Amino acid sequence: MIARPTCFIVTASPEAVRREKDKARALRRTQWWQNQIAKGVCRYCGKPTPPKELTMDHVVPLVREGRTTRGNVVPACKSCNDKKKYLLPIEWEEYLRNLGGRPVRED
Repeated sequence: MIARPTCFIVTASPEAVRREKDKARALRRTQWWQNQIAKGVCRYCGKPTPPKELTMDHVVPLVREGRTTRGNVVPACKSCNDKKKYLLPIEWEEYLRNLGGRPVRED
């Protein structure tokens, strides 16, 4: 099994995370987000996924001071989102390299 970083520093306050989650709920209702998931493709693995099964992933996680902005959220299948968890993009890339997987798609 490939090791994944198990420890990281939580830098965002619980209040900041709560505010960003509220923003995420609002962003999910926008036409922009609906257009993103309508493509039906996971940003990380590139697999076709029914739009209703795509989740909103924060590229830089909220607990690591990521924000809910169009530039920081991507559609991801549940499997990829569960694997990525709180990893930063560079940590996720390293995790994929260790798995022998392909790098994240650049759109």
